[in-house]
Amino acid sequence: MAIMNGLLFIDDEEGVRRSVSRALRKEPYEMFTAGDGRTAIAFLERHVSKIAMVISDFKMPDMDGLETLCAIGRINPEITRIILTGYATMEAAIAATNEGIDGFLTKPFDNIELRAKIREISVRKRLRQFISERIYREIDSSRGILAPKYHEVTVLFCDIRGFTAMSQQVSPESLVAFLNDHYFSPLGEIAHGFDGTVDKHIGDSIMVVFGSPAPRDNDALRAVRAGVAMQQKATEINEKLRIRKAFRLHIGIGISSGEVFSGVLGSLRKKEFTSIGMPVNIAARLQGLAGPGEILISRSTFQKIQKEISATPMPPVCVKGLEAPISTYRVHPSGRSI
Repeated sequence: MAIMNGLLFIDDEEGVRRSVSRALRKEPYEMFTAGDGRTAIAFLERHVSKIAMVISDFKMPDMDGLETLCAIGRINPEITRIILTGYATMEAAIAATNEGIDGFLTKPFDNIELRAKIREISVRKRLRQFISERIYREIDSSRGILAPKYHEVTVLFCDIRGFTAMSQQVSPESLVAFLNDHYFSPLGEIAHGFDGTVDKHIGDSIMVVFGSPAPRDNDALRAVRAGVAMQQKATEINEKLRIRKAFRLHIGIGISSGEVFSGVLGSLRKKEFTSIGMPVNIAARLQGLAGPGEILISRSTFQKIQKEISATPMPPVCVKGLEAPISTYRVHPSGRSI
């Protein structure tokens, strides 16, 4: 049985609550309603695990919609929050944006528009955690782009060298701050800048896919250039970390190209859009072999970028699942063009 996402609709007019509930009855939401902000907040505190989205009217007695959604965001920041108003002003829109509200709907609206806008805002909130704005626009304008499929991609794996030993010397709070502020965030921004999709974080590893969910002609080249930019950023970060003796950002990167299967995979309680296949395994293997500051790429990737990027042949390596060793190449640190 499909899991229903809870949607809480807040409006002080009963007729509006009934109308919106009818409009959304065929959507994959379990509907809940509340007549004011305080009632909604109290309900959410009791049922926070049920609610994925909250839509609130802006103009209400006692607590207005913006105050209500801000309070709900403090309870669970992962909830998609949408403000609904018939009194739209630029000031109200700016205030909602500044408070991290995910969407802004204006009355009056028809039912088709309401359903489409809710889906758009919900998808945008989830996808923008992983992909660039350009890729999001391509997804938004293409039907079926997230459907399961076999296709060509380039996969990049990045990992911190000496992380286990380093993590044993610092407090958990310091370690979390280091990973988020000096590793995941800056390197994730680089991946986005080259139109890569941050597929997942696995411990201190980052997996980035180029060509999924939206393919481009030069996925392999962008992946390698992203890897070079990541190594350059790590060098820059290390300069800033010199006064914090416990932390260093030395990373190894592996990159491979080829056919993968991409789709929404997972259990009933946790699903993700991801890619699986031999290129993923090879990229992970090459990342494990790369020394600090190194980028190792497979032959499949080298063949796509050899006219653009300088790379040196390395000894063949064995990969689980393949009988014969594979050829590998080390990218020049500057990523210089030939």
